[in-house]
Amino acid sequence: MVEERENKRYLPGISFPDNLTVCPDIADCLDGVRDILVVVPSHGLRSTLTTLLPMLGDDSRVCWATKGFELHSGKMPDKVAAEVLGDERPMAVLSGPTFAKEVAEGLPTAMTIASTDEDFGRELAAMISDENFRAYTSDDLIGVEVGGAIKNVLAIGAGMCDGLEFGANARVALITRGLAEMMRLGVALGAQPATMMGLAGMGDLVLTCTDDLSRNRRMGLALASGKSVDEAKEEIQQVVEGVLAAAAVKEVAENLSIEMPICEQVYRILYEGASPREAVGALMSRELKSENSK
Repeated sequence: MVEERENKRYLPGISFPDNLTVCPDIADCLDGVRDILVVVPSHGLRSTLTTLLPMLGDDSRVCWATKGFELHSGKMPDKVAAEVLGDERPMAVLSGPTFAKEVAEGLPTAMTIASTDEDFGRELAAMISDENFRAYTSDDLIGVEVGGAIKNVLAIGAGMCDGLEFGANARVALITRGLAEMMRLGVALGAQPATMMGLAGMGDLVLTCTDDLSRNRRMGLALASGKSVDEAKEEIQQVVEGVLAAAAVKEVAENLSIEMPICEQVYRILYEGASPREAVGALMSRELKSENSK
């Protein structure tokens, strides 16, 4: 990337802007820097923050674009960050319906920044926004993080639904009832309901469930075609966050006694060998109830 000024593996054909410096050494990267954006998968967040900690200054402010629960603890990124970095420094999360390819191509995009520090959130939004990229601010870290984690699990389900040619009715039902599951868990964890209906909740969910740029949706399509989880991962060649998130979401939901039947069936397919058709049958045969029941 230093020599070619391009990420040929993940964003081929898109040149880096002139003001982007590629730096292989993390200490050099942080030299003289106040504001840091960490963009790693959820299973790498704790180790990355631990590496960063001794290099941070007293005024360092940290933001992450990590989506998902920590696998073995079920903790959200803000809890992991607080454990590693302490809870005194300004921190933020960046999330929302943003495919990297479209952002890199300069296509119009909007997302959300939630911060523990109002000034940091506002300044970060101003720094990254331009004529094609708009950042909204929020103080609801939990809501933004829950939306980013659960939508990946649901997108695997949406991919399987479409791969099995169940039709548009089924896809919309899955997205809508999936949003209800997301909201139930989010509120139980302390999220604001309005966040679940915003860019980082419903917006990210709809995007990830309906477009094939989504790795999680492609995982579902591959499973519906008869491929195993490992075969699908090999085909996609990128981290599929929903696979890890499915296990974490199941554990968190069970600990809080929250019903999440769609996420549970995705877990059964990924980890217990259930077939996609069997999972749909289990969902359709559940006891009838009010749409607004908890």
